Amino acid sequence: MDKVYLAQTDTTVGFLSKNKEKLNKIKQRPINQPILIEVDSLDTLKKFVRVPKNFKKMVRRAKKTTFIYPNGNSFRVVKNEKHLEFLKKFKWMYSTSANKSGERFKEDWARSVVDVIVEDERGFFEGKASNIYKLKKRIKRIR
Repeated sequence: MDKVYLAQTDTTVGFLSKNKEKLNKIKQRPINQPILIEVDSLDTLKKFVRVPKNFKKMVRRAKKTTFIYPNGNSFRVVKNEKHLEFLKKFKWMYSTSANKSGERFKEDWARSVVDVIVEDERGFFEGKASNIYKLKKRIKRIR
Protein backbone atom coordinates (compact mmCIF):
# COMPACT_ATOMS: atom_id res chain seq x y z
CA MET A 1 0.00 0.00 0.00
CA ASP A 2 2.99 2.30 0.53
CA LYS A 3 4.22 1.91 -3.04
CA VAL A 4 5.18 4.98 -5.07
CA TYR A 5 3.88 5.04 -8.63
CA LEU A 6 5.16 7.01 -11.62
CA ALA A 7 2.22 7.82 -13.89
CA GLN A 8 0.98 10.34 -16.41
CA THR A 9 -1.71 12.25 -14.51
CA ASP A 10 -4.40 14.42 -16.03
CA THR A 11 -1.98 17.37 -16.00
CA THR A 12 1.65 16.23 -15.97
CA VAL A 13 3.95 13.32 -15.01
CA GLY A 14 3.43 12.55 -11.36
CA PHE A 15 4.46 10.52 -8.36
CA LEU A 16 1.45 8.99 -6.61
CA SER A 17 1.22 7.13 -3.31
CA LYS A 18 -0.89 6.64 -0.19
CA ASN A 19 2.24 7.65 1.80
CA LYS A 20 2.89 11.40 1.62
CA GLU A 21 6.07 11.23 3.72
CA LYS A 22 7.60 8.87 1.15
CA LEU A 23 6.71 11.31 -1.66
CA ASN A 24 8.24 14.27 0.20
CA LYS A 25 11.40 12.26 0.90
CA ILE A 26 11.81 11.37 -2.80
CA LYS A 27 11.30 15.02 -3.78
CA GLN A 28 13.76 16.12 -1.07
CA ARG A 29 11.33 18.47 0.69
CA PRO A 30 10.18 18.79 4.32
CA ILE A 31 8.61 15.48 5.36
CA ASN A 32 5.34 17.09 6.51
CA GLN A 33 4.87 19.46 3.58
CA PRO A 34 1.23 19.33 2.45
CA ILE A 35 0.54 17.44 -0.78
CA LEU A 36 -2.38 17.46 -3.17
CA ILE A 37 -4.81 14.55 -2.93
CA GLU A 38 -6.32 13.31 -6.19
CA VAL A 39 -9.74 11.69 -5.85
CA ASP A 40 -11.70 9.57 -8.31
CA SER A 41 -15.11 11.16 -7.71
CA LEU A 42 -17.09 13.82 -5.89
CA ASP A 43 -18.34 11.09 -3.54
CA THR A 44 -14.76 10.31 -2.51
CA LEU A 45 -14.06 14.04 -2.09
CA LYS A 46 -16.99 14.31 0.34
CA LYS A 47 -15.28 11.78 2.62
CA PHE A 48 -12.39 14.22 3.10
CA VAL A 49 -13.86 17.70 3.01
CA ARG A 50 -17.06 19.71 2.93
CA VAL A 51 -17.26 21.80 -0.23
CA PRO A 52 -18.44 25.34 0.66
CA LYS A 53 -21.97 25.87 -0.67
CA ASN A 54 -21.01 28.87 -2.85
CA PHE A 55 -18.43 26.79 -4.74
CA LYS A 56 -20.20 23.44 -5.24
CA LYS A 57 -21.06 24.06 -8.90
CA MET A 58 -17.55 25.29 -9.68
CA VAL A 59 -15.91 22.26 -8.04
CA ARG A 60 -18.30 19.88 -9.80
CA ARG A 61 -17.57 21.34 -13.26
CA ALA A 62 -13.85 22.03 -12.91
CA LYS A 63 -11.31 20.14 -15.00
CA LYS A 64 -7.58 20.06 -14.27
CA THR A 65 -8.19 22.32 -11.28
CA THR A 66 -6.96 21.96 -7.71
CA PHE A 67 -8.88 23.55 -4.86
CA ILE A 68 -7.45 24.40 -1.45
CA TYR A 69 -10.31 24.08 1.04
CA PRO A 70 -10.87 26.07 4.24
CA ASN A 71 -9.33 23.20 6.25
CA GLY A 72 -6.04 23.80 4.35
CA ASN A 73 -6.08 20.54 2.38
CA SER A 74 -5.93 20.55 -1.41
CA PHE A 75 -7.84 18.20 -3.70
CA ARG A 76 -8.36 17.62 -7.40
CA VAL A 77 -11.21 15.51 -8.76
CA VAL A 78 -9.74 13.64 -11.73
CA LYS A 79 -11.88 13.56 -14.86
CA ASN A 80 -9.31 12.39 -17.45
CA GLU A 81 -10.36 8.87 -18.53
CA LYS A 82 -6.87 7.40 -18.82
CA HIS A 83 -5.68 8.62 -15.42
CA LEU A 84 -9.03 7.84 -13.81
CA GLU A 85 -8.72 4.22 -14.94
CA PHE A 86 -5.61 3.96 -12.73
CA LEU A 87 -6.89 6.08 -9.82
CA LYS A 88 -10.21 4.22 -9.44
CA LYS A 89 -8.32 1.21 -8.08
CA PHE A 90 -7.24 3.33 -5.10
CA LYS A 91 -10.13 5.87 -4.78
CA TRP A 92 -7.60 8.56 -3.74
CA MET A 93 -3.85 9.10 -3.70
CA TYR A 94 -1.37 11.80 -2.79
CA SER A 95 0.03 13.27 -5.99
CA THR A 96 2.97 15.50 -6.82
CA SER A 97 4.98 16.28 -9.94
CA ALA A 98 7.65 13.73 -10.81
CA ASN A 99 10.74 15.83 -10.21
CA LYS A 100 13.06 16.88 -7.42
CA SER A 101 11.74 19.98 -5.70
CA GLY A 102 12.47 23.03 -7.85
CA GLU A 103 13.85 21.03 -10.79
CA ARG A 104 12.56 19.87 -14.20
CA PHE A 105 11.29 16.36 -14.93
CA LYS A 106 14.11 13.89 -15.60
CA GLU A 107 12.65 10.59 -16.74
CA ASP A 108 15.68 8.41 -15.89
CA TRP A 109 15.78 9.76 -12.31
CA ALA A 110 11.99 9.49 -11.88
CA ARG A 111 12.00 5.86 -13.03
CA SER A 112 14.84 5.04 -10.62
CA VAL A 113 13.08 6.27 -7.44
CA VAL A 114 9.64 4.63 -7.78
CA ASP A 115 8.31 1.16 -7.02
CA VAL A 116 5.88 0.88 -9.97
CA ILE A 117 5.84 2.53 -13.41
CA VAL A 118 2.39 2.98 -14.93
CA GLU A 119 2.77 3.86 -18.60
CA ASP A 120 0.06 3.94 -21.25
CA GLU A 121 0.07 4.90 -24.94
CA ARG A 122 0.44 8.60 -24.03
CA GLY A 123 3.91 7.98 -22.61
CA PHE A 124 5.24 10.60 -20.19
CA PHE A 125 5.09 14.33 -20.86
CA GLU A 126 5.24 17.52 -18.84
CA GLY A 127 1.89 19.16 -19.35
CA LYS A 128 0.48 22.38 -18.01
CA ALA A 129 0.16 22.29 -14.22
CA SER A 130 -3.33 22.45 -12.77
CA ASN A 131 -4.99 25.74 -11.91
CA ILE A 132 -5.12 26.27 -8.15
CA TYR A 133 -7.83 28.17 -6.29
CA LYS A 134 -8.13 28.80 -2.57
CA LEU A 135 -11.70 28.63 -1.30
CA LYS A 136 -12.56 30.77 1.72
CA LYS A 137 -15.38 33.30 1.87
CA ARG A 138 -14.11 34.43 -1.53
CA ILE A 139 -12.17 32.54 -4.15
CA LYS A 140 -8.50 33.38 -4.65
CA ARG A 141 -6.48 32.26 -7.67
CA ILE A 142 -3.10 30.87 -6.59
CA ARG A 143 -1.87 29.56 -9.98
